[in-house]
Amino acid sequence: MKILVANIGSTSLKWRLFDFSNNAERLLHKGGFERVADYPKAIEDCLAQLKDAGALANESELAAVGFKTVIAKDVTGCVRLDERVLGAMEAYNGLAPAHNPPYITGIRLFGKRMPGVPLVGLFETAFYQFAPEAMMRYAVPDAWRDIGIRRWGFHGASHKFIAERSAELLGRNDVAERVRKLYVDGGKTSVNGTSLRVISCHLGGSSSVTGINSGVAIGTSMGMSPQSGLPQNNRVGDLDAEAIPYAVKTLGITNEEAQRQLTKESGLKGISGVSNDIRDVHKAVADGNAKAKLALDVYVASARHWIGSYFFEMGGADAIVFTAGIGENDFAIRSGICAGLEGLGIELDAALNASTRATETVLSKPSSRVKLLVIPTNEELVVARETKRLLESSRN
Repeated sequence: MKILVANIGSTSLKWRLFDFSNNAERLLHKGGFERVADYPKAIEDCLAQLKDAGALANESELAAVGFKTVIAKDVTGCVRLDERVLGAMEAYNGLAPAHNPPYITGIRLFGKRMPGVPLVGLFETAFYQFAPEAMMRYAVPDAWRDIGIRRWGFHGASHKFIAERSAELLGRNDVAERVRKLYVDGGKTSVNGTSLRVISCHLGGSSSVTGINSGVAIGTSMGMSPQSGLPQNNRVGDLDAEAIPYAVKTLGITNEEAQRQLTKESGLKGISGVSNDIRDVHKAVADGNAKAKLALDVYVASARHWIGSYFFEMGGADAIVFTAGIGENDFAIRSGICAGLEGLGIELDAALNASTRATETVLSKPSSRVKLLVIPTNEELVVARETKRLLESSRN
């Protein structure tokens, strides 16, 4: 069974082709294009590369094309992407303006190019559908809740991968099996003995922290939209509800302009005044830029706030995991997050931390009660696995 996973941006197309034949998981090919101006041509060029590489003889070999879809009204989980689901995604375009519109366009183009191949979406909100309501509910009237104003959570594929892989590394195959079956039985698979408490830190251009108890999410830093939680590269993160009407009135700007500034000119870029790329911010700090240092300090403080929240909620943690571009590569951010936490049983090995880049590694000292791990994420593999599972269940 061959499954193509397509990652769609407004001007980019990236892909990975997986083969699940003979009870194995193999990555056959990966690639991508930036600055895409002609999406139908990009799809054709993608298929051409797969054929030239010998990974695919014809698109009819594809069992499905999987997509890491973000959010849709009244739809979550892993589902076939028919017009009903695409319409539900369109209904939430305003919540994910940088994600939903290009995905919807791209999905329709894939469907037009290969009408006989199933299109499947694994929604980023799926991992949080079993979280306790108290952790996902905003304190708003029921009428607001009923129209979808609640915490939805994002980066679900990444946090699900971390839930499974961290359980394997910690010798809890029972918990790993529970994660594998999560979207089939809703977390009802039993685990042996004590719970496994993991705090997953997906830190990148877009960041979130999720608490995971025995493979099931208990809550996450992101809320109703990807413009929430930690400061993002150029998005504000958490903000008081009164801030927008106050800024509109005081600065004499429109609601639309306020939203644009909060989603394009805020976050690391807004505080530092330098860049939305944390590497540029680090360079500015080295050059003595105080605003750049403040941007990093705010980012670290927010990450610590959310990690502390789930540490307290779960009564401690067995592991804290760093993943995604910043989490896997930025030793200074990891060091800042873990600083001064020895009293909580969190002891970082400074030498290991400084030498670790995008490699699966234990960063904690042997004496640390809480394991500190770097685990490179693999969201595309999660999408492919869940797509396979959906196809197999539909045949039974």
